[in-house]
Amino acid sequence: MILQDEPSVLSFGDTVIERMIKYLNYPFVNQREFHVSILSLLLLVLIILITTLISRYARRVLQKRVLPRFNVELGLQYTLLRLVHYLIIAAGVLYAMKIGFSVDLTGVAVIVGFLSVGIGFGLQYAAADIASGFILLFERPVRIGDWLALDGGIEGRVDNISLRSTVVVTNENMAVILPNSKLVQNKFVNYSYGSQLVRLNIPVGVAYGSDLEKVSAALFEAAQSVEEVLSEPAPRVHFSDFGDSALNLQIRVWINEPRDHTTIQSKVNFAIERSFRNYNIEIPFPQREVRLRSDSKEPANEPG
Repeated sequence: MILQDEPSVLSFGDTVIERMIKYLNYPFVNQREFHVSILSLLLLVLIILITTLISRYARRVLQKRVLPRFNVELGLQYTLLRLVHYLIIAAGVLYAMKIGFSVDLTGVAVIVGFLSVGIGFGLQYAAADIASGFILLFERPVRIGDWLALDGGIEGRVDNISLRSTVVVTNENMAVILPNSKLVQNKFVNYSYGSQLVRLNIPVGVAYGSDLEKVSAALFEAAQSVEEVLSEPAPRVHFSDFGDSALNLQIRVWINEPRDHTTIQSKVNFAIERSFRNYNIEIPFPQREVRLRSDSKEPANEPG
């Protein structure tokens, strides 16, 4: 009797599984161009998750095993890894759409084309930021770790470059998030680009009548007392102009630590103040001379 009941149990189980598959595969959206079912949506999500894991694993292998063998610099490594990530995700999303909606990839490309036109008009600023992100990643005027000086007196280290924005961490440890289009379109100073040798022009004013030879000696002494100031090229004193209240000069010094230029300039200013006190050189402050003039006349005496 037991052996006779087994086929019925198996038949019942097969029937339940077949019904579940039938319900999951039932197209609740059934158009000529595409079909959507619960099973296809589950496969879509699963393919995207698998694609994300593949991208993460591929980037890890490239970063730890492949790229170090070719001595690729960190900035270029970052660009290549981001490019691999975007390509894998794009391919995975396209294939997931093909499986999830049962459409031909040619149709998907047409849909994406129409969406890109809509994005271009509706999200033109975001599209400009994304296009600028590709420019930054391939042209690489800015790289991870570079020290930038931006408009508004903001300075900091580039911490991250994504497709839409760039994160700059300032000296105050605050993160400034910049749209990539701002970096591409606007002017900025990259202290880490090219040569690390930078000249600082530090202004200073002395009172009229000061001995300029003694002033030059005091400025040279102050510059040479700062450890970060290079002895070659040597510091130079430049006479800028005759100001309203002072003779305006500059002490021009060279440094090889451009990201610390504000700290070095502060040290030089402290040294100048000490040196001027030792040489009894006066640093003037603006003065204004006010004269009062009265044009009124005394009234004539009337005859009594």
